[in-house]
Amino acid sequence: MMKFTGMGKDLKGYSAADMIVGKAAAMLFVKAGICAVHGKVMSEAASEYLEAHHIPHSYDKLTEQIINRTGDNICPMEAAVANISDLEEGYKALFNKIQEMRKITDIPQTAVIRLQFFYG
Repeated sequence: MMKFTGMGKDLKGYSAADMIVGKAAAMLFVKAGICAVHGKVMSEAASEYLEAHHIPHSYDKLTEQIINRTGDNICPMEAAVANISDLEEGYKALFNKIQEMRKITDIPQTAVIRLQFFYG
């Protein structure tokens, strides 16, 4: 979603479905104008955020939080927005987290450039 949002894609009126929907994804769906969301697994924080923004949503399983890939902690994207409710502040936090993770891993430079173009 960061890629679509960063490229300025107009997704207003579209629905989204994903295997895992956490608060970070929910914030991006709201920012993109998505009108309905389904997650096979959805965090309570994502459900609450979508509800607060009047986005109809459903899930197969509701979970307390989204866990990282190694299963030993909360997802880093979730942690980045855990205490943020403002959409723009959340987007900035996600953007910064991607840049931070890029220093640790090999996130393609083009993803960072697209986000910088969109966000400044």
